Amino acid sequence: MGGAGGRRVGRPRATQRPESGLSPRDELLLAAAELFTTRGYAATTTRAVAERAGMRQASMYHYVSGKEELLAALLESTVTPSLALARKLLADCADDAAAPEGRLWELCRSDVELLCGGPHNLGGLYLLPEVRAERFAGFHAVRAELKDTYRQLLAATVVGGALAKRELDLRTDLLFGLIEGVILVRRSDPDRAVSAFAEATADAALRIAGI
Repeated sequence: MGGAGGRRVGRPRATQRPESGLSPRDELLLAAAELFTTRGYAATTTRAVAERAGMRQASMYHYVSGKEELLAALLESTVTPSLALARKLLADCADDAAAPEGRLWELCRSDVELLCGGPHNLGGLYLLPEVRAERFAGFHAVRAELKDTYRQLLAATVVGGALAKRELDLRTDLLFGLIEGVILVRRSDPDRAVSAFAEATADAALRIAGI
């Protein structure tokens, strides 16, 4: 039954926790992010997620259908903000052809900050074999569109515009691979400021692209 504003009526919690200000669904996502990245996805039970979020397992199903929905939402959270920025930068490129290199650099920098700025290594979830399942088609579609936007921004640069399609695709693969691989690189130097790391990675990405 819906509550005020169309929201579902809440369910009793298993334990009393300090008020976080988060919705129950967001608390479940936060708990799942922590457990999936520390214990592993396969080893994490729905009961463990519910208990970490401070609710009963039965109550969890009032907000999500299960582990797959939580994983899908976490994966999409690593790409949807970057795609929104990428679309804006691409639209800006269409309106003003000046400095497409700067727009590509800004997308790289912002994308790295998103991947490295959170408390949990969500990028590492990309490697899970479960992610290949049809249930995660939404994530793969958003990721593919983001990658294509990288390609379009690269093609708008002086260097990219002179490349044959096959070479442009290769450089896009290399650039995008670096951006998605930053989580592994950052593990070796976790104390470095995220902003400095993001800027250095964006510089490196453009060098890989030939800019």
